[in-house]
Amino acid sequence: MAENTQILFKSRPTGWVDASHFEVAKGPVAEPGPGEVLVRNIFMSLDPYMRGRMRDQKSYTPGFELGQVLQAGAVGEVTASNDPALAVGDLVEGRLGWETYSVAKAASVNKVDGNVASLSHYLGVLGMPSMTAWVGLRNIGQPKAGETVYVSAASGAVGQVAGQIAKL
Repeated sequence: MAENTQILFKSRPTGWVDASHFEVAKGPVAEPGPGEVLVRNIFMSLDPYMRGRMRDQKSYTPGFELGQVLQAGAVGEVTASNDPALAVGDLVEGRLGWETYSVAKAASVNKVDGNVASLSHYLGVLGMPSMTAWVGLRNIGQPKAGETVYVSAASGAVGQVAGQIAKL
């Protein structure tokens, strides 16, 4: 059986984040239960919002738990499936663990097409940053023709897409 390498959240940083806040652990690969899949991660994201999840305070998203595997966007290949919607070999993206193999509910991941673009794009321009830009601009901002759109951080992953969407 394959070994699972995991990155655990070891301690809460009070300043800069460094390697001492994490721990590398090795263990067995978990088996997926009913309605779950086992995903071999190929790409994992490291996003700015993750720094906020390292704090021990209430926020828009739950904080990381000490001693647990970090969670982030990831793209991988299904290696075992207990759900008819996903087959072994399917490529998926979702919020998965920072580990070699992650077990996830099949309904919590989305199939992706590796022929459309590089799989890493599903963590950027085809993933969460673009969805954030779309929802923020189109659903919340609701710009009208002739209005000026100002994006204060247009050099970041979300902002650069928001700028492009605003031009539509």
